[in-house]
Amino acid sequence: MASASLLKSSPVLDKSEWVKGQTLLRQPSVSSVVRCHPSATSGLTIRASYADELVKTAKTVASPGRGILAMDESNATCGKRLASIGLENTEANRQAYRTLLVTVPDLGNYVSGAILFEETLYQSTVDGKKIVDVLVEQNIVPGIKVDKGLVPLAGSNDESWCQGLDGLASRTAAYYQQGARFAKWRTVVSIPNGPSALAVKEAAWGLARYAAISQDSGLVPIVEPEILLDGEHGIDRTFEVAQAVWAEVFFYLAQNNVLFEGILLKPSMVTPGAECKERATPEQVADYTLKLLQRRIPPAVPGIMFLSGGQSEVEATLNLNAMNQSPNPWHVSFSYARALQNTCLKTWGGRPENVKAAQEALLIRAKANSLAQLGKYTGEGESEEAKKELFVKGYVY
Repeated sequence: MASASLLKSSPVLDKSEWVKGQTLLRQPSVSSVVRCHPSATSGLTIRASYADELVKTAKTVASPGRGILAMDESNATCGKRLASIGLENTEANRQAYRTLLVTVPDLGNYVSGAILFEETLYQSTVDGKKIVDVLVEQNIVPGIKVDKGLVPLAGSNDESWCQGLDGLASRTAAYYQQGARFAKWRTVVSIPNGPSALAVKEAAWGLARYAAISQDSGLVPIVEPEILLDGEHGIDRTFEVAQAVWAEVFFYLAQNNVLFEGILLKPSMVTPGAECKERATPEQVADYTLKLLQRRIPPAVPGIMFLSGGQSEVEATLNLNAMNQSPNPWHVSFSYARALQNTCLKTWGGRPENVKAAQEALLIRAKANSLAQLGKYTGEGESEEAKKELFVKGYVY
């Protein structure tokens, strides 16, 4: 954290700085190596060769009226989406759907970043153009999912931990060379299962190690400890658990010398459990969530990019809009997958003649969430499909 106060404000990243294949090699200088204490050992040295670029990238993603399109579903999860519209899970079908998403005209006016699965980072559109290049032309920063998924956590109350630290340094360096400029690591905390102190500590430590490794490779880490919607608990219990989780996360981020100005957060909104009988209004969700942010998140963090977590498309947008009714120390925005893609996917249905209508459906959702980021969304004219709940119990990517 000592390095954070030494950073000067930086302009928004120009897209020429993160085009595919650009090396951007740097030689560390005296000013770019910051030590936590004059007597600190070399092991505590903060390698800050990418510091300025990390800050610029984070500010670019956290730019007014824009948010993140999460399209990083694993091939297996993408297969489930395709199966819901009667399509087989083949690379050609995944390519067709991802092409549809990234080629939406004017998408970059409302979307600043796109999280990709590894296959997509190296993939081309159906017309043979590299997907990374298509995003850059849209002024959208390419990002990459780097975790290896959830596995059972031994010694816990049937909880999970996120794997993927082995080999992460070499993978993130390769992703940077391929054109990615930010990364994502999703771990989860389950309220019905405790959560146990072991599970919370494991989630926080894993996120902190991932964040430090990603920054060392030039990638802005999205820090995502998702508080799952599963359960009958009320909004106060969610708030209580989220406070504990975020305290642990930021403790370990600091322990690992992570640069706060060069990260983005992807938290859950503070809502009741999906099976709770007492529902919360957007105003209540905003009140609890902003209170949590004020108590736990340093203003140095540039962007809070909320996940939708199974909320309906409209519900996620209404809640985001409620949080932006007054100024916040951070850019409070969205990083949605299902809450941006659901209507788009069903409109497409795998038919080439429906591509334009599906792209228009995605653009409608992107515009709605852009307005919500600015606090100007009204909810008028939304379709019934957009109001349908998207919660799936025990959901995994």
